[in-house]
Amino acid sequence: MKRILLIARREYAAYAKTVGFWLSLLALPIFGVLGGVLPALMMSSEPVREVVVLEESPQAAGLAAAVQDAVRIERDRRQARMAEAAAEAEKQGGQAGASAAGEALNRLGGLRLRIVATPADLTAAAPGEAREAMARRYLGDEVAEADQLDSVVLLDRVDGKPTARVWTRRATDDTVEDFVRDALKDANRREVFEQAGINPVVVEETARYRPVVTALSPKSATGGEVSFRDQLPGIIGLASGFLLWSLIITGASILLNSVMEEKANKILEVLLSSASATEILAGKVLGVAMLTTTVLLVWGGIGAIGLISGLPQYAGMIGEVLLQGGMLGYFAAYAIGGYLMYAVLFAAIGAFCETPRDAQTLMGPIMMILVVPLLVMQMALRTPDAPVVQILSWVPFFTPFLMTARAPSEPPMIEVVGTMAGMFGFALLMVWIAGRAFRAGALSDVKLSWKSFAGAIRGGGK
Repeated sequence: MKRILLIARREYAAYAKTVGFWLSLLALPIFGVLGGVLPALMMSSEPVREVVVLEESPQAAGLAAAVQDAVRIERDRRQARMAEAAAEAEKQGGQAGASAAGEALNRLGGLRLRIVATPADLTAAAPGEAREAMARRYLGDEVAEADQLDSVVLLDRVDGKPTARVWTRRATDDTVEDFVRDALKDANRREVFEQAGINPVVVEETARYRPVVTALSPKSATGGEVSFRDQLPGIIGLASGFLLWSLIITGASILLNSVMEEKANKILEVLLSSASATEILAGKVLGVAMLTTTVLLVWGGIGAIGLISGLPQYAGMIGEVLLQGGMLGYFAAYAIGGYLMYAVLFAAIGAFCETPRDAQTLMGPIMMILVVPLLVMQMALRTPDAPVVQILSWVPFFTPFLMTARAPSEPPMIEVVGTMAGMFGFALLMVWIAGRAFRAGALSDVKLSWKSFAGAIRGGGK
């Protein structure tokens, strides 16, 4: 046992004392924050397009007004949604939460186009080639920057139906095109209804109507209306599944690289002269487990500090979800079982390899298998009892991730006990198989292949 602890301490210190480890440890929180902040920054920094709308012929009369009405209606609709979101935020986090939510939504949810007055020379230009030539001029750099436009919309009718030619400054920007298409679709529907004798006011009021729909569930916290608090456990379960996947793969990969490097540098042979292959494998697995625990504690600490300082109204709810229902216990149990399975497997593979290229023979299929739970976990958020999710939860390689994601939905106890027993039973089998393969790989110079790996398991290194 003493030798195992010494090897574990050596393995832990070899990584924990390096600057690269701490930089890579902080990489996930940094990229996580950037992943959430950058889209918001991109949306809030997206320019408001200045658009002019022109009717090309007498047949197009009324279409410009229809597009302008569509802009007004869309702006009112978005403001109503922002008010609803702010009201929900106030319910969850008080007045401060409502103010913050309202301000954020106002920056992100605004309509990103504005209809401006048409320049006199563009209005005076004859419809057709002359006007389109003038439109090109305003969309290019020939006029002063203050006079430049982002889009020119030329409206007309073909066979009595609204059409448009949308000129834009950027060929890849279809924002105005999509908006005008929807606006003309609404205008055509309105005209068809009017021709059928339906009052246009009724048509407009019908289009504006937004029904109040209340989600209810007997399993909600109040026994009635569903709130964000009821959705939070599922979100935490899904996040825990992804976190567990990242931690296990990170730890197993560290173990693979460590064993592979030590074999290439003949350090593994030196260790074998003073400790058995079983002790070396156990020490390395334990050392990297301590390293992975350090990563988890740092990530958890950063997340807790960020929540308490940035979103205090949600920090209490998240803590309550984690402490109730055994979420932390589920996470710990599935983390141990999952880590054991993958750690010993990756260590055994590393014992046969001296370069990353050598490991690709077996790592490719394993990584393909590991993609499956990432895809299925997303389904577990909405339908945790879907047959495909339930069936795959019994596959030991997928159990840690899928059952962690499903834990908040309170799956039947027979599934919890059965999948956990299967996972730990398979983990012990993997420890026995990987131990034999590790011993064989550490003591030989055989290149890694499926044949040599299977032979090592059968022979146990003899």
